[in-house]
Amino acid sequence: QVQLVESGGGLVQAGGSLRLSCAASGRTFSSYAMEWFRQAPGKEREFVAAIVWSASSTHYADSVKGRFTISRDNAKNTVYLQMDSLKPEDTAVYYCAASTLYPITTPRLINSWGQGTQVTVSS
Repeated sequence: QVQLVESGGGLVQAGGSLRLSCAASGRTFSSYAMEWFRQAPGKEREFVAAIVWSASSTHYADSVKGRFTISRDNAKNTVYLQMDSLKPEDTAVYYCAASTLYPITTPRLINSWGQGTQVTVSS
């Protein structure tokens, strides 16, 4: 399995931007598809974005399409989530995830999870 550590969360005003990073340990990072999920208080964890191991394909939830961009750098064992035009409803804990299949949009099928990073968008 791969170990994941997120960073880059914080407080931002509506309309602003944040970039999340997820650093992975392990030599097999490039063989995993990577995802971002999020969980707001009182809600279930939901899919945000996914990227295939080669970065040749990406997949987004409708709620973030056109505003968020997922990318990865296999040389640095890192996956990113660029979040633009943020809305208060984007407030959640954001989790980095790794999977052996692509795209995975169901949390129960994820192989490895990070600890999460809080994103708060004020109105």
